[in-house]
Amino acid sequence: MPQVKFLGHACVSITQDDHRLIIDPFLNDNPQAAVKADDIDVNYVLITHGHGDHVGDGITIAKRCNATVIASFELANMCAKEGCTIHPMHIGGRFNFDFGWVKLTIAHHGGGHGEDASRYTGPPVGFLVNIGGKTIYHPGDTGLFYDMKLIGDRHRIDLAFLPIGDNFTMGVDDAVTAAEFLQAGKVVPFHYSTWPVIEGSPEEFAAKVKGSEVVILNPGESVDL
Repeated sequence: MPQVKFLGHACVSITQDDHRLIIDPFLNDNPQAAVKADDIDVNYVLITHGHGDHVGDGITIAKRCNATVIASFELANMCAKEGCTIHPMHIGGRFNFDFGWVKLTIAHHGGGHGEDASRYTGPPVGFLVNIGGKTIYHPGDTGLFYDMKLIGDRHRIDLAFLPIGDNFTMGVDDAVTAAEFLQAGKVVPFHYSTWPVIEGSPEEFAAKVKGSEVVILNPGESVDL
């Protein structure tokens, strides 16, 4: 049974037996983070896009742990130039790893790296991660898109994370529609209230979602699947 832990902002860790994954490990400069980068020990680092609050400490963690970075072709190659072991993928592609499989989805957002996000790192992506027979959807930063219904129709999603902070991503109402499209067993709101510009109400989100169990996690809390 995989354990999925929310570490703050959009950072999520997934653990089952000896398999340890982390997604978008923005930790050391994250005012919400439950842990620091040096506390992390993983086999895989998954990064949805090039923005600093998602690449975060991923390169440092991957090099220290000798972990493999899974990302879009362009972003993975940027990480390789920094000394990381990589497994590049792209939208629509799926690959079987030792823990299960990963499939990349579209995301509607930006993707540049650096202080002004001007370094091209390919398009943003989301991840479907299957581990221990359970499927977890991490959409990265995204607005609402109708293909979320296709993702839900094609995959039995046990747990979906959805951004609710608005301004840079979906807000609460669009995330509610996303939850309806995905039909996930459980839904966790994230990417909110890290900074004032993305304040969001998980309680409002939970009250509006129908058909899925909403689990509100504070940084450091986890859910078992």
